[in-house]
Amino acid sequence: MVPDLLLCLSFGWAAALKPTCLSAQFRRPGDYILGGLFPFRSDTGNLTARLEPTLVTCERLFVDGLIWALGMKFAIDEINNSTSLLPGVQLGYDMYDTCFEPLVALQPSLLFLTRNGTRGIGVMCNYTQYQPRVTAVIGPHNSDLCLVTAKLFSFFLIPQVSYGASSEQLSNTELYPSFYRTVPSDKNLVEAVALLLNKFGWNWIATIGSDDEYGRGAQELFLSIAGNHSICIAFEGLIPTDLADPKAQTQLEDTVRLINKTKVNIIVLFAFDQPAQALLEHSIRMGLSKKVWIGTEAWMLSDTAASIPNIQSIGTVLGFIMKAGTVPGFQQYVADLFTSVQQEKFCQESRDLSALMDSGLLETECEECDHVSLQDVWSPLSRAQVQPVYLAVYSVAHALHTALACTPTACPKAPSPTWQLLQFMNSLPFQVNGQSFRFDQSHGTNTGYKLIFWSWSNNSLTYLPVGDYEESLYINKSQIQFHTADQKEPSSACFRHCKPGQFRRIKGFHLCCYDCTDCPENTFWSPKDSSSCAPCPEHQWAPVQSTQCYERSERYLFWKEPLSTALLSVMALTIALAWLTALLFLKNLQTPLVQASGGSLNFLALLMLTLLCLSCCLYIGKPTKQLCMIQQVVYALCLNGCFSTFFIKSLEITLGTEFPRCAPSFLGWVTQRRAWLLVALCFLIQLLLCFCYLYLGPDSLVSDYKSLPTEVLLVCVTESWVAFVLMHSLNGCLALTCFLCTFMVQTSGKKYNLARGITFAILIYFIICIFFVAIFATLKTVLRSVTQIANILATSLGILGTYYLPKCCIILLKPDLNTAEHFQSSIKEEP
Repeated sequence: MVPDLLLCLSFGWAAALKPTCLSAQFRRPGDYILGGLFPFRSDTGNLTARLEPTLVTCERLFVDGLIWALGMKFAIDEINNSTSLLPGVQLGYDMYDTCFEPLVALQPSLLFLTRNGTRGIGVMCNYTQYQPRVTAVIGPHNSDLCLVTAKLFSFFLIPQVSYGASSEQLSNTELYPSFYRTVPSDKNLVEAVALLLNKFGWNWIATIGSDDEYGRGAQELFLSIAGNHSICIAFEGLIPTDLADPKAQTQLEDTVRLINKTKVNIIVLFAFDQPAQALLEHSIRMGLSKKVWIGTEAWMLSDTAASIPNIQSIGTVLGFIMKAGTVPGFQQYVADLFTSVQQEKFCQESRDLSALMDSGLLETECEECDHVSLQDVWSPLSRAQVQPVYLAVYSVAHALHTALACTPTACPKAPSPTWQLLQFMNSLPFQVNGQSFRFDQSHGTNTGYKLIFWSWSNNSLTYLPVGDYEESLYINKSQIQFHTADQKEPSSACFRHCKPGQFRRIKGFHLCCYDCTDCPENTFWSPKDSSSCAPCPEHQWAPVQSTQCYERSERYLFWKEPLSTALLSVMALTIALAWLTALLFLKNLQTPLVQASGGSLNFLALLMLTLLCLSCCLYIGKPTKQLCMIQQVVYALCLNGCFSTFFIKSLEITLGTEFPRCAPSFLGWVTQRRAWLLVALCFLIQLLLCFCYLYLGPDSLVSDYKSLPTEVLLVCVTESWVAFVLMHSLNGCLALTCFLCTFMVQTSGKKYNLARGITFAILIYFIICIFFVAIFATLKTVLRSVTQIANILATSLGILGTYYLPKCCIILLKPDLNTAEHFQSSIKEEP
């Protein structure tokens, strides 16, 4: 076969200057006609200057479109020569140029819709028996044209099979019920691109689309799924398709400048070959640094893009093309055809057959096609995707075969309405060269993609397959040689990977651009949600930048703490002072000073002060519910025992100084044994109030998780302030009464004032209470227990220092003042 091809090539080159009749090969009569829409040429004139509905002229030959048209001719010739598919039936074809322009494609589309054998489209209420000129339409290639023509053909329910339109909009079978395609949808393409970016960890990219249905649709689909794949779009833009527009150059330059400004290394380009070529040329001319360009079949296999001067300087080119198989015998068929179109006899037969198609209806001549040689098409022929056209023809042929109820030997040639083909195209698979194909629910075929790499060697370009995509993506990275300064894989990330214990803080306008921020205290980082830190449960804590939470330790005033030791030492000193005072008073019990100070009632007061000091132990160690309940009870009862003795003495002083005439009648109630009854009465009342406190709402144990960062603070809190105030109200009233009864008592400066000790003791008590309340309300740590202990010890020391210490000094240092004669003379001098 190879020698034959070389011979054909040499013959074609020799006859390259002689016009051929290749354009006469695009029309053939038959029992059933298939319409074909192919881009033989690609450039049109200035459409904005078109003032009359005249024919739009096309200028430049598009070799790939010519090869696709030959693929349709090859498939039909193969079917007509088949004995198993449509036996006895001859398929005809009628192909027209689209120039990639909807205005051009509309004219042959209207021709296809005319009634068979006429030049008019019938306006009818019911088109079920309407027989258009063609049975089905193959093409056009791109989505822009299909979105226009598909609505026309869908109204008549004429099957239309495109070999290149990939727009996701065309998957809507309600809008386009008769539209089919033998290529995957753009939805599959953008999924493949997103997976490719993820494979290399590229998440900071630019995406550019051509300003047409293909570019806009593919870019919109890609933007909709980019966020789900953690891909950040640094720049998105559209490039013009009408390069003759004066604004096009400025728009392309602005696009290149914005790409350079974003400093991305990855560019995804959804565009056809001409807009892509224009963008690449501007990138090279404006000195854009080497990037990784991710493309699609629309421009990846284009000779115009690959032949740009200094194209190697753009960087690395990766892209997806449809995974289409080869068409056996097609290259030999094309070589033979180019040999035949040089022969006059063959050309005359071709012109005669073409004339049978009523050629006067629409101009079909393609002058550029008649000047193409085999040499011109041989290179594109080796890479052109012909299988989609081949499959499109075979899908219609199989549906027609079933609709005509063909037998293995013959097919009835009765007319079959075109709309009846749709039910068979929707449901039946068809076999082509041993492979089975069928249309899915969206009337497409997902054959998958190949990932190719532009490999340069001595200025020669090779399209190197480096991976494939169907349901998953496979990449052979060892075959990809990145065109960077260090030949290494480039990075393109808006952010750095955060360390464990850090969350992503979004910055700027891009949702995937973020700074890595440490998780604060008592929060932890979870791999399930990297954009925030989850708070720890209440009973746990976490340090800064933590990935887990830890159990809180309990915090209270421990026995072994230095502060506890210091407080216990002061407590022991206070108890010792109280007991030394009691021993001193016991030894001097019968002396006038001890008797005048209260006599045996002093021992009760000192005992209560001792118990009050010992109650400090209730605030050290782990608190419990029971300890919280009795702390305030013990404090109130002990303080009541001390203040009740002061109360008795204060009444005695008041009767003796303020009411001397009534004193003899009432002094018996505040002296000797009756005084004990008043003390007992005060104690019983206080005990009753304590029971009320326990009933209404005693202090309870609370676990405080907020005051300390890493520990749980065990504290006793007041449940009922009413009960609290009620319990302490009696002691407050006793203290206030003692103060009012004693602070106005006057005596000579040479004499000892018994009332002054009570006054200062009560005054010290009030001052300590004020400071205690102010300090206690602001503390949230174990210092609350320290404050309560300090309050107890300060009160005890204050009473000992102001009331008992002066008396001890007199007993020990000035015994001459502790005599009956001294006290009797003092009494006589008083008013």
